[in-house]
Amino acid sequence: MNASDWITRGVSLLRPGHPPGGKKSAADASKTKKIGAGPRPLTERLEATLRRPGEALAPRALRRALVELQAVVDPRISEVEAGRRAHAVVQWYGARELDERRDIWLLMSERFAPDVQQLSTARDRHEAAVGTPDEGQAEIGLRRALASPRARLLQRFAIDPEGMRFLVDLRAELLPHLKGDRRLLPLDAELEHLFSTWFDMAFLDLRRISWDSPASLIEKLIQYEAVHDIKSWADVKNRLDSDRRCYGFFHPRLPNTPLIFVEVALVDRISEGIVPLLDEAAALVRPDKATTAIFYSISNTQTGLRGVSFGDSLIKRVVETLQEELPRLKTFATLSPIPGSRAWLARHATGIVERLDEKRAAELGRAVGSLPPTGERFLAAAEDAHALDAKSPVRQLLMNAAAEYLGRAMVDGKPADPVARFHLGNGSRVERLNWGGDPSPKGLRQSYGLMVNYLYDLKRLDKHRTLLAQGKVAVSSSIDDLFLKS
Repeated sequence: MNASDWITRGVSLLRPGHPPGGKKSAADASKTKKIGAGPRPLTERLEATLRRPGEALAPRALRRALVELQAVVDPRISEVEAGRRAHAVVQWYGARELDERRDIWLLMSERFAPDVQQLSTARDRHEAAVGTPDEGQAEIGLRRALASPRARLLQRFAIDPEGMRFLVDLRAELLPHLKGDRRLLPLDAELEHLFSTWFDMAFLDLRRISWDSPASLIEKLIQYEAVHDIKSWADVKNRLDSDRRCYGFFHPRLPNTPLIFVEVALVDRISEGIVPLLDEAAALVRPDKATTAIFYSISNTQTGLRGVSFGDSLIKRVVETLQEELPRLKTFATLSPIPGSRAWLARHATGIVERLDEKRAAELGRAVGSLPPTGERFLAAAEDAHALDAKSPVRQLLMNAAAEYLGRAMVDGKPADPVARFHLGNGSRVERLNWGGDPSPKGLRQSYGLMVNYLYDLKRLDKHRTLLAQGKVAVSSSIDDLFLKS
């Protein structure tokens, strides 16, 4: 046996489940397969010698990574040194593959949790102290026990000028993996909690984005626009023209990236469709003569900040800013998509058709070629929504269905449509449905081309929020007239 064969045989003997003599029975093979069937717990991997198939970092590299993370939260070092060490970890992390990064997430999530014994003791002391003079001190002790080393670790990453960018991007990459690996949930919860503080309104700047803004910033508008795609530089220039406004919230640690931005059209009436607003050849409206501000696009740019809400504050701040600049503005409304409408109707079409009275059912049946009409035939006829005239029974029922969806469909006590949930939660009301408001392929795919106006009546915002808290949606009389009668 030469040296190469001897080394190969020796290494094979070290593999888990390898029997003496280099042969493996069927039972041994089955046992080995079962041992490696699922992922090993992190504690076991840290104590191991060899890496198993499917594992990213080898045990030695995993232990080294843990040591580097622990060094960042070492209480004996200064914040400056902690920032330097965190920066080194960020550089190393940036060169890792996704599976290796997941191992780092696991280390952060599992190895930097609160001390279970200290937490239990602090909780018991607090429960015993409730109603006594020692309650306040016991609460302080409980709060300290709840403060995890994980939070301290993440805070020290934020010391570095690029640390905030690193943490936001880390969470964006982490989010899609939470359902598949619940061990990562504590890390996600810690990040969301910290972000809710770090990205509080008190620390954000509202800035107008105009055609005179740096090109790099305008490019970010093109990149992050989530409602109506920007097709060209001429398109974005039109959206930043004199009768348009665009505002975004910025954080000092992410100075050149809007966290969220809103696009506004200054017009003389509530808009019915998106095409005229995006028409590059349309005549300009003098801003000082405009009476209506239409919010036609709101885009979040940072997936990693999911769960951190600042859209409602953005609209409030923009309304205040516009009122100061343009006192003639009296009406503030949106022109919004209805992204969940078509999918909802696909599930409820049969029930909606069955609620029609005899006359309307007969009219719809003749239009779709089925007496009595069926949900399936109705949906098939709706595929040609762009060709339906105003008297079409199919078109009329699509309007009824959209009103039902926006004004009555609820999930867990909240509006089913995500855009409706946002605007209604801010105190607006469902004002008007617009047939053919968005004739683009995306608009037809989402809602048969329908769009909706949400009206922000500044004197009734609190009233509408209270109504929504009671499970009722504020709607205008025109929307109320579209509801199907029971």
